[in-house]
Amino acid sequence: MSFSFSSTSLPFSESSFSLPRSTHPCSNFNNITVASSSFHSVASVGSSSFCRKFRGFKLWILDRLNLQHPKQFNCRNHFKNVKGSISDSSRLLNDDDADSKVTSSLESASLLQTSSLAFPMDVSREPSLCIAVIGATGELARGKIFPALFALYYSGFLPENVAIFGYSRKNITDEDLRSIIASTLTCRVDHQQDCGDKIEAFLNRTHYINGGYDNKHGVSLLKAKMEQIEGRSKTNRIFYLSVPQEALLDVASCLASSAQTQKGWNRIIIEKPFGFDALSSQRLTQYLLSKFEEKQLYRIDHLLGRNLIENLTVLRFANLVFEPLWSRTYIDNVQVILSEDLAVHPGRYFGGYGIIRDIVHSHVLQTIALLAMEPPVSLDGEDIRNEKVKVLRSIRQLEPKDVILGQYKSSCRDKVDKCLDGPTPTYFAAALYIDNARWDGVPFLVKTGLGLIKHQMEIRIQFRHVPGNVYRECIGHNIGRATNELILRDDPDEAILVRVNNKVPGLGLKLDSSELNLLYKDKYNIEVPDSYEHLLLDVIDGDNHLFMRSDELAAAWNILTPILNEIDKDNVSVELYELGGRGPVGAYYLWAKHAVRWVED
Repeated sequence: MSFSFSSTSLPFSESSFSLPRSTHPCSNFNNITVASSSFHSVASVGSSSFCRKFRGFKLWILDRLNLQHPKQFNCRNHFKNVKGSISDSSRLLNDDDADSKVTSSLESASLLQTSSLAFPMDVSREPSLCIAVIGATGELARGKIFPALFALYYSGFLPENVAIFGYSRKNITDEDLRSIIASTLTCRVDHQQDCGDKIEAFLNRTHYINGGYDNKHGVSLLKAKMEQIEGRSKTNRIFYLSVPQEALLDVASCLASSAQTQKGWNRIIIEKPFGFDALSSQRLTQYLLSKFEEKQLYRIDHLLGRNLIENLTVLRFANLVFEPLWSRTYIDNVQVILSEDLAVHPGRYFGGYGIIRDIVHSHVLQTIALLAMEPPVSLDGEDIRNEKVKVLRSIRQLEPKDVILGQYKSSCRDKVDKCLDGPTPTYFAAALYIDNARWDGVPFLVKTGLGLIKHQMEIRIQFRHVPGNVYRECIGHNIGRATNELILRDDPDEAILVRVNNKVPGLGLKLDSSELNLLYKDKYNIEVPDSYEHLLLDVIDGDNHLFMRSDELAAAWNILTPILNEIDKDNVSVELYELGGRGPVGAYYLWAKHAVRWVED
């Protein structure tokens, strides 16, 4: 098979093979045909066409060397808008090569579609990444997704020529969507340069598609708009499904059949909750896997994008001081705390799902899995997820006696909040056990709830007492206060704290428990990115270790199913607690039952 070269430009200089212009003029060109296995001319060639022959010979050499695009680096700053890597055709051909412009466009298309030559194309005006936000006018998209996308764009983590698509049922225009988005966009405190210009450039790359009430037709419009903007470039696509659960299957089906590109990868982001129970989650997973591959699915939980979660594995596996202590031999208990204050109100769907399905199933169990897993083979996402699922499968099924459920009262006459459906829990406390060699007998205590006294997110790892401690008399009767602790805190102030015992300066021997602290705001003078930025960047990079795989999903439901069944049968009492308080009193009895002192600041 042969193909003809017209005025296609190439990413190398002509000077390396060019001959003196006075000796070999290139004014009249004849067609040169280059085969993949040989180089020859199918037309008569004279001195006037020698220069063109030589150019064809250059292309043949590159073809034989199998030169291809360099692989994409998997680092956070690898997206750059490289301009000029492909020059205009006038850079390759001389100014007097006007005859070459009469080569047919079909010949150019033939060259671009040939896979044996992997020369870069001029795609400076065509997007190399398309991101579609399904449900673009919703609260989540306006408040979190679009601001996170802009933050990545501003910081250089998105291609300069990225295309953003908003899709919803509202009858609005591109300008209307841009106006909605613009009201939520801000630049970082430490990155104010050219903020207005960057916002304008980002908004100009944003487009709106009115999907109406027929997603099949709407998705076809989305696909047509994407193809129009993409042109012939090799483009990847991300679809963020910010839609209610009842619309998820229909939208996913339409995207799978109509909107996926054949010129790159496709990735689907799905918001929690991931089903209502084990059975519904299994059916949802089976349906999604019938439409997409597992590697395409990114089940997102924004709480897992917090710096605290990412620091779990770094702190443990990058520091020799901690890894030898990370087992039942030295650790007495682990406490996972996630409490929201009065400023946080449950969303519309919360009344049907409650805190177990919303927070515990994904965030809490994923946190425990990352904290308790064995060292992975590598930092590859699948290697990490393999270790996480082993932990989840080792967690003992919960029993009602090890769980405390609560629901906050409304501010009027102690009635349950109207947005809640019946005994929907807003508070969950439990003692979890991991039945494996590393953690056998160590309680993992969980406390998470809404409407509590303060906003708090931290992990406390309490170590065992020193055997035969010779300083016992100096410590006093309350030996619990002398417990060594490793505290990983995300809110209110991000920090890593180590509680140790030390001698108080002065005469005599008096011990005190003090904290060695690393406060991030004192150490690092930077603004911490939002968790959505972190997770969206992971999706772009193909890093899936913070996203739940299907088998992780099933293992988590197996842990919680017994409790959910008991709630449905009204066999578990839900204790009411005051808004702004510390939660149900029963939680304190639960800690005492498992011989653990719950730390309250």
